[in-house]
Amino acid sequence: MRSWNSVFCLNSSRPPGHIVYPKHQAGHIGKQAGHLGSQAFFPGRQHGYLVPPAGVAGIPVQNQPGRPAGVPWMPAPPPPLNCPPGLEYLSQIDMILIHQQIELLEVLFSFESSNVYEIKNSFGQRIYFAAEDTNFCIRNCCGWSRPFTLRITDNVGREVITLERPLRCNCCCCPCCLQEIEIQAPPGIPVGYVTQTWHPCLTKFTIQNQKREDVLKISGPCIVCSCFAGVDFEITSLDEQIVVGRISKHWSGFLREAFTDADNFGIQFPRDLDVKMKAVMIGACFLIDYMFFERTR
Repeated sequence: MRSWNSVFCLNSSRPPGHIVYPKHQAGHIGKQAGHLGSQAFFPGRQHGYLVPPAGVAGIPVQNQPGRPAGVPWMPAPPPPLNCPPGLEYLSQIDMILIHQQIELLEVLFSFESSNVYEIKNSFGQRIYFAAEDTNFCIRNCCGWSRPFTLRITDNVGREVITLERPLRCNCCCCPCCLQEIEIQAPPGIPVGYVTQTWHPCLTKFTIQNQKREDVLKISGPCIVCSCFAGVDFEITSLDEQIVVGRISKHWSGFLREAFTDADNFGIQFPRDLDVKMKAVMIGACFLIDYMFFERTR
């Protein structure tokens, strides 16, 4: 099988070994044993995870002023060379968990409020907060297809990633003006794009770099339905022969799924992937959330 390094340029340094994360979070990437280079795959653990060792992530830090207490923040690692400010948190992890917070206004009155998310590493340490920046009319008139700006901030409230989704056609039968999201890091400087690719049956996206060059593809199921089970979107090479990661929508329980649109996601990718591409995958996850799981219940 071809090496992942032939698909995208990765750093050569790798931390030693991995541990298996508890099975209640998400599914593993798959059975492509060699697609993450030297990362070990544990056969027989069909619900396990590959996560960085505790020595890499460091000791949990205390909650920062002005933020909710109870969940520790991930300590900032040394920034890699040419790393946009704030993205150093992504340099030593291979999994991200995204939890949407439940909004009481939506539950009681069915009004669409601004979405708020917590972004954590595999140890449950906070990395970022994400908050939607839209007005009441756009949210409740355009619904899940609304344009939005999503601002992602770190533990001191500094905006490190900005996601911009324009208003586009939401008809799957129309091959033009499909969905797209732009990822900026820092705000105002694009580092990549995620564009929907028209397909008569399947869910398809293309990940592009800052020059609009195709880098990776995302493939989802024909029918996106999360009833009593999770939904996986595989991140692959351009020829779709090598699986390099996965975006998973986790089943959150009957009551949460039935009465709210607050969703939980997991993103898996090679640890030594460029931090800019990791940020683009975060943008892809949010685009998928709004397109398929934000619909009014």
